[in-house]
Amino acid sequence: MPSEWPQKATTPPHSDTHAADEALADLRRDFTGHRIWRAVKWDGRLGDWVASLHDPSAGVDPTVIRSSPAALREALVNEAARAEVARAGTW
Repeated sequence: MPSEWPQKATTPPHSDTHAADEALADLRRDFTGHRIWRAVKWDGRLGDWVASLHDPSAGVDPTVIRSSPAALREALVNEAARAEVARAGTW
């Protein structure tokens, strides 16, 4: 009887991989105060998009996790705004 678990990880089509690589590169270029990567799921597939804060002037939360590059970009823009407000409050 064949087992359905664990399933072997599948590789997404090349165009999806290329688009994800470009999105990752764009996020890294635009948000240099964070270390940005893709989480890896238990089965080896790529999962959520993760940003770890390395420059306190770039954000407030130490880790931001979202399910898409667009959602992570939006969250990091909000993080930058929150950091700006925090800096303004300390002057």
